[in-house]
Amino acid sequence: MKVLVTGNLPKEVLALIQKEHQVVFHSENRPLERDRLVAMVAGREGLLCMISDRVDVGLMNEAPKLRMIANFGVGFDNIDVGAASERGIPVSNTPDVLTDATADLTFTLMLAVARRVLEGDRITRAGQFRFWAPMHFLGQDVSGKTLGIIGLGRIGRAAARRAKGFQMEVLYHSRRRLDSVQEKDLGIKYCDLDTLLGRSDFVSLHVPLTGVTRHLIGREELGLMRPSAYLINTSRGPVVDEGALLEALRKGVIAGAGLDVYEHEPDLTPGLARLQNVVLLPHVGSATIETRTNMGLRAARNLLAGLRGEKPPDCLNWDAVGALQSIEGH
Repeated sequence: MKVLVTGNLPKEVLALIQKEHQVVFHSENRPLERDRLVAMVAGREGLLCMISDRVDVGLMNEAPKLRMIANFGVGFDNIDVGAASERGIPVSNTPDVLTDATADLTFTLMLAVARRVLEGDRITRAGQFRFWAPMHFLGQDVSGKTLGIIGLGRIGRAAARRAKGFQMEVLYHSRRRLDSVQEKDLGIKYCDLDTLLGRSDFVSLHVPLTGVTRHLIGREELGLMRPSAYLINTSRGPVVDEGALLEALRKGVIAGAGLDVYEHEPDLTPGLARLQNVVLLPHVGSATIETRTNMGLRAARNLLAGLRGEKPPDCLNWDAVGALQSIEGH
């Protein structure tokens, strides 16, 4: 079958797909422009897409033979899963494989913003490191502080496990509360969102982007946080009202923020980049050689299974697809 891979993936990933199908892939380390994506998807039966690709009704209409959509990423808000289900197209993502890399980056951001790492790097490179003094360039401790985790999926739990090594008290708020045995094992305590925001020294976001979580953190929520607290976001940019965050950082409502994702990604809210109390990374939560390779292999295996007519291991809509196929079969 004819397959389109919209990103420049490791050779072993492409080779796995090429064993069974004809593959056309985008070889540049940048997203496909929309018009090229539309042109390239025409006539394809398989699509392995990136989170930067908008796979909507319009795109699916350009590919009436499409039989499988495999997303390279855990988040899938770039895909109209409902429209795919109506067409009987399975959709998959890549859970699990990026959990550790993203949890590691959560603590990278916490340490970087609390200890003013980027500011220190800039000053030292500019030749402005002239002396050591006891009250010069002070940051805040991470060890022994309170971490509030919003969203306790795989990455949230991995962050909680890492917090043990920093002797942190961990609070969490999630759609589903764990049972007492799981809470004890992770060493975490459940509380409502307002309480978590008010008690935490670091608030870390690990929720998917949905209608409910969009702007989950806005002006009101930031106002509940301590003036000495930090907000960390490695989930999805629109979970935070970036305009409200900019205002809070400027006015000292909170001490700082560490961001890997943005509301209007890749664009930043004007003024955000000029602030010294925020660390800004270019969406690199899963950006390790090992993780990106494993993500690619997982996406490829999902793609191949779907094209064989099998249930992809990480299918997001198999029940809906199966129901449609059952109706059509009758």
